[in-house]
Amino acid sequence: MDGPLEWIAAVGTMIAALLVAMDKGRRITGWGFVLFCIVAVVWIVAGLTGGAMPIAAMNAILLLINAWGVWQYLFSPKNKKVMDRLEPVAEKIEHEVEAEEN
Repeated sequence: MDGPLEWIAAVGTMIAALLVAMDKGRRITGWGFVLFCIVAVVWIVAGLTGGAMPIAAMNAILLLINAWGVWQYLFSPKNKKVMDRLEPVAEKIEHEVEAEEN
């Protein structure tokens, strides 16, 4: 398992992790979960074609978990309403914290 498919999946996984870890808002985090879903499918294909069932099985479960993340961050109407109300308050607090640190 060291072909182009695995490298694409590995790089995509790293980029997805970066998008989630950056904490730049719900939309970017949601797109990180979308990318996690895409690379999970690539990992499943790589695992099945490369005889690595543990990789395929793990990514099948991760695909479900990450699809739930996509729902939570990009599509859930309730979460969107909550975040729309929280964002202005969060921005104000972030500015206050930045001012305190300087």
